[in-house]
Amino acid sequence: MLKKIAVTGGIASGKTTVCRMLEELGATVLYTDAIVHDLLQPHTEVGKKIIRDLGSVDRKTLSEKVFQDPKALQRLEALLHPEVFKTIDQAYAKAKGTYFVVEIPLLYEIGAQDRYDLVIVVDCDPEIAKKRFSKGGQEYELRMQRQIRPEIKAASAHIVISNNGDLTELRRKVHELWNRWHSDA
Repeated sequence: MLKKIAVTGGIASGKTTVCRMLEELGATVLYTDAIVHDLLQPHTEVGKKIIRDLGSVDRKTLSEKVFQDPKALQRLEALLHPEVFKTIDQAYAKAKGTYFVVEIPLLYEIGAQDRYDLVIVVDCDPEIAKKRFSKGGQEYELRMQRQIRPEIKAASAHIVISNNGDLTELRRKVHELWNRWHSDA
């Protein structure tokens, strides 16, 4: 049976890197940021609704608007989340293999953890994450206010991957996890 796995964590914790490593090992991986990017096109139905409701589908413009206005963020999420889950469900129905992995940053914030057989939290020290985050400390803080604290996510996860080291260390941890999955199968 195809195991449905969510990978989540704080901003710049290494979620995408872990997902890419799992993909290299053979997992089917879906990235919700890529789904959202596809939905935020002016020609899509969702894009047209967002333009009508929020004025733009430009990610930078939307980001500036919704992170300053909680009601605008709620409207945006109400338009995007159902379509994101529809895309995930369609991809899962077509997926082959043993592991179907979805990178979903706001898994716990939107209460979607029960949609998955296994939840992995990629965790790292906030100071390390701030340094990794390309948009700067103030933007990092603003975005993290929207998220559940990483230690709470970690406490709710099935698996926690600590990512305070380098890529070699992270790759070793992902390979150990992969090998454990295959030895348990």
